[in-house]
Amino acid sequence: MRILLQRVRSAQVSVDDEIVGRIDPAASGVPHGLLALVGATHSDTEATAKTLADKVWRLRILDGERSAADLSAPILVVSQFTLYADTAKGRRPSWNAAAPGAVAQPLVDVFAAALRELGATVETGRFGAHMQVELVNDGPVTLLLEG
Repeated sequence: MRILLQRVRSAQVSVDDEIVGRIDPAASGVPHGLLALVGATHSDTEATAKTLADKVWRLRILDGERSAADLSAPILVVSQFTLYADTAKGRRPSWNAAAPGAVAQPLVDVFAAALRELGATVETGRFGAHMQVELVNDGPVTLLLEG
């Protein structure tokens, strides 16, 4: 799995002009939350998803070098198969490394569920939909995690 993780002041995802997921950390009394753009590949497993969820939850990239776990910061999870684009040849990306929806969707769901089991407040996008993601990246802090 690949996760593009961003520290945010706010984030939301919409489908057809309807907000389907939103985090507002300030409303929760914390300065930051996290936006996790999540891509899956063919060899990923539920164990991979759970391990990365724990990493995201405990990664010390929020205010005062604290983690989402330390602050109870909210997390917005959005599936993004394009994280597995291969742009090595030509001008058209190849998506061969991205897992098909039937494989990827359950893994993204396991990732979000694992975060919830750890105690996170989690919002999500809509798998497979054309989504608009809005965010206020703080820092900016953006990390690429792989598992």
